[in-house]
Amino acid sequence: MKQVAKLLAGMAALGFVSAAAAVDVDAYVRKDMFEEIKLSPNGEYFAATLPKSDRTSLVVLRRSDNKVMSNVSGGSHTVVADFDWVSADRVVVSLAEKFGALAKPQLTGELYGVSATGGSGEMLVGQRLQGAGLGTKIQPKKVEAIWAFLVDDLPADDKNVIISVSPMTDDPFTRVDRMDAYTGRRHQIARAPVRNAWFSTDNAGVVRFASGAGVDNVRKLYHRSGEGVEWDLVSDEAVTHRAEHPIGFSEDNRTAYLQSEQPKGPDAIVAYDTVTGERKVILRDDDSDPVRIIYHNGTRIPVGAVFMDGRPRTAFFDDKSKEAILYRSLEAAFGGDAVKITSQTSDGRLALVEVSSDRSPGDFYIFDTVAKKAEHLLSRRQWFDPDKMASMRPITLKARDGLTLHGYVTAPKVAAGTKLPMVVMPHGGPFGVQDKWGFDGEVQMLADAGYAVLQVNFRGSGGYGAEFIEAGARQWGLTMQDDLTDATRWAIQEGIADPSKVCTYGGSYGGYAALMGVAKEPALYRCAVGYVGVYDLPTMHTDGDIQRRGSGETYLREWIGERTALADTSPSRMAAKIKAPVFLAAGGEDDRAPIKHSEMMEKALRKEGVAVETLYFANEGHGFYVEANRREYYTRLLSFLGKHLGGEVASAAAASGGATAK
Repeated sequence: MKQVAKLLAGMAALGFVSAAAAVDVDAYVRKDMFEEIKLSPNGEYFAATLPKSDRTSLVVLRRSDNKVMSNVSGGSHTVVADFDWVSADRVVVSLAEKFGALAKPQLTGELYGVSATGGSGEMLVGQRLQGAGLGTKIQPKKVEAIWAFLVDDLPADDKNVIISVSPMTDDPFTRVDRMDAYTGRRHQIARAPVRNAWFSTDNAGVVRFASGAGVDNVRKLYHRSGEGVEWDLVSDEAVTHRAEHPIGFSEDNRTAYLQSEQPKGPDAIVAYDTVTGERKVILRDDDSDPVRIIYHNGTRIPVGAVFMDGRPRTAFFDDKSKEAILYRSLEAAFGGDAVKITSQTSDGRLALVEVSSDRSPGDFYIFDTVAKKAEHLLSRRQWFDPDKMASMRPITLKARDGLTLHGYVTAPKVAAGTKLPMVVMPHGGPFGVQDKWGFDGEVQMLADAGYAVLQVNFRGSGGYGAEFIEAGARQWGLTMQDDLTDATRWAIQEGIADPSKVCTYGGSYGGYAALMGVAKEPALYRCAVGYVGVYDLPTMHTDGDIQRRGSGETYLREWIGERTALADTSPSRMAAKIKAPVFLAAGGEDDRAPIKHSEMMEKALRKEGVAVETLYFANEGHGFYVEANRREYYTRLLSFLGKHLGGEVASAAAASGGATAK
């Protein structure tokens, strides 16, 4: 198996030069050795995605001798977003592309077919289909400006798959097609009764559920009993005040399983009788929503779920089921690290198992369920030594109004338990997004520089039920910000942080929260860093991609606030209250948080005489993607934090990636 790791590493062609210094930024910005790996249904092959500087390749290797059977690259700027084995020798790939100057990949809605036994592959559906092979004269492939996504790989059908198809318009109606995974021929089998629909099939491949929302963002769930039958509305958020989405069916296809929001507390997994309409809760955690569903091998039958109550925890409908026994044995064998079976052979004998933790980005093993033996395949970032990485400790605290908050503290391995310089890192999103236990390269880099890192899931975050998310509605800069302040003070009181050495840093919404932190609590933070952030909330109603859609306008009004009410919670209008130095970084092609926000923030700070540094990349979008740009950004970040908190800096100055810096 070591030969596989060497082979993939060589094919990725990723150079790596280690420099002697405090923080080796290259180790953290370097792309993973591979992104995903999945075993074929017959166990003869595995497919892996290899990230490169300007593209992603999909490689298929034969397990018996590690021979490369297919090596498909979509060309410059094309990347593999996801892939699935749809038969023993066929892979269907979802594509993404770096459009023009926008450096972060965007889904194209195109599907590509790859043979495990060789060949260059072919486009199956998508707007760039013309010229890529137009099928037969009898029924040519359709060239349309559409988005297509895989719904069901139909494990019992080695030829066809189910895909969703929607026009490239805002808030579209979606249809469902059955597509030949080899030729791309397809025909319509269902239409959605609601906009922006996602579909769910039963174990026979029949489309049974459609869920979505119109421009009002009210989520609805429709069910039908079979093909050709009319849709019935079974859940309307406007009436029930809960959203539900299907996650699978029982073996006889009568009982559907739904993840259902609850009036209080976290979501539940509910068994829904599709004949009588009866609902019964069958699995629910006291604090955490299900974050991942575990299925019976090769089916749409759910058997359990993963919950994130501090650390990931698996729970099963039946603790005596084969899946529960398998997971328990693997979890015990790997010392309690997070275990995920990514793929399995059709007969269930071989399983591809991912093992990861807060200190390990992920190791992959081939596990023989009969012989009870695991063989190491490869590591996602083999240059990291888990024993030298910092641990992520789950925490719980109370906000000033009594609301329970969950989060994590990561302390440098060599200085755990002492009063440390600390970086408070609010996550982006913010609604429905959650900081989770697991390997985070950015957090590890900051710990490597000598900082404790505090992450808190403030109200509005995901993972703790609908009520917790809704508690953040129209609370930007208000109670959501207070939660971050309370968590920071908690860390100081617990002796984790040196009260004179605390900075706040975040991206997107986290950038907003970082700047609001130094505006509302000037005595609490020594500095702030805003990365691709939004700083002028009224501008969100006039600029950027959110406000262009009807559903986006509704979101802005309901979750952030009316334009006329947002000036008082905009950091760009509060620069006079900011005393701490600020570092702003942004991309000129950012359509989610346009660079205009950073420029307005910079101008306001300079007008008030606040020390401000900036780093702007003209060709970057919402989050820096180009490796050279990331290297330069993190070098500047560590330099800025080191200047104000005293931590270590990068090993060497990074070469410029075409930035405008001040």
